[in-house]
Amino acid sequence: MTTTEKAAAPVDKTTEAKMPEAVITDEMIASMKARAGVDLRIDHSINNEEATRIAVIKFAGGIGDVNPLWTDAEHAAKSDFGAPVAPPSFVIGCFSGIQFGWPGLGAFHNATQAHFHQPVYWGDTITATCRYDGFTGPRPSTFAGQMVTDHFVNSYHNQHDELVAEIDWQVVNFERGSAKSRSKAAASDSGKPELVLPHPWQEEEIREVEARVLSEKPRGAQARYWEDVEVGDPIQTLTKGPIGLTDEVAFIAGGGTPIPRLKAHAAALVDYQTHPAWSFRDPVMGSSEPIYAVHYNKAAANAMGVAFQYDVGFQRQCWQTQLLTNWCGDQGWVRDCSSEYRGFVYLSDVVTLGGEVTGKSVTSDGEHVVELRTFARNQRGADVMPGAATIALPSRDEQSPVARRARSK
Repeated sequence: MTTTEKAAAPVDKTTEAKMPEAVITDEMIASMKARAGVDLRIDHSINNEEATRIAVIKFAGGIGDVNPLWTDAEHAAKSDFGAPVAPPSFVIGCFSGIQFGWPGLGAFHNATQAHFHQPVYWGDTITATCRYDGFTGPRPSTFAGQMVTDHFVNSYHNQHDELVAEIDWQVVNFERGSAKSRSKAAASDSGKPELVLPHPWQEEEIREVEARVLSEKPRGAQARYWEDVEVGDPIQTLTKGPIGLTDEVAFIAGGGTPIPRLKAHAAALVDYQTHPAWSFRDPVMGSSEPIYAVHYNKAAANAMGVAFQYDVGFQRQCWQTQLLTNWCGDQGWVRDCSSEYRGFVYLSDVVTLGGEVTGKSVTSDGEHVVELRTFARNQRGADVMPGAATIALPSRDEQSPVARRARSK
């Protein structure tokens, strides 16, 4: 800043970010019931259509995954895949979710069930679809008056019309105005210590966290055989944090949501004029911002009734998938994984993911699989993402699950 410049005042210091607020009505319920079973138009929310080398590298970087299987062509060529591939969760970077229905209600993505069928190779073209399967509710909530839960199914096919992955996901919709008033009352009446945000880390604590992050490596080419795994075995940890603004921006740049696709200037304003519910007015900058900005804009998060910026549900799902691929190694295959998103992961939080083996079996198609229970605990000790997974591991007597799925080149 030069000597002739000075900081400008905000647009209006007394103004808070405003988002549309509504209550659930019979008319709204009837309208949403009529849409059940519909394949949605998702063009505005597709971020990647081709798994180019750069697209895969950006996605892996955006979720913080350092596995060379996704980024090093020579390493991948020596694996059972036989060629460079994308992380299983890459399909989320093609299309993850969509803002749909329930005008004026707030929404939180609260659970996901992912099923991975085939690998995505560099150069594959991915076509995504999204079906709305209706909703459950409404039901009363101590958080926000009434809530309804939407159910969606994403399907992903490659250029050979092979089903690569399916993702079932749920979104809780709530009466935003009621949520804000109830959260303020709950904060004053809870008797619990006030949540301090951002978290007040000491420098030595941060250094310890970063040292742990750097020590956590993917298993890679070292096979983890099914015969060597026992029920009750813990799996190694994966640490994320302290989570910062760039972590959220990197996820977006790598193809993670926004809903709709992030745009600027006139390109954004045209969308916001057509769909006013997609945006809000930033009280400090005066700009129109997407409601997706709750993940990096404090004013947006506050308008949603949340104290601070917070992570993306599908981003958290990618962390769980990374935990699993780190553990199973290059010859293992994540068949499916599921998670519930409980509580917020705020910027400045540290989340430690881990889990344990809960079962072993051989499937009807001859794969040797293990069942896992997973967790994701923040520095306050809360499990913000309990989950489960089924992983096919190599057996000493059988072809590896990756080799079974590898495409001939």
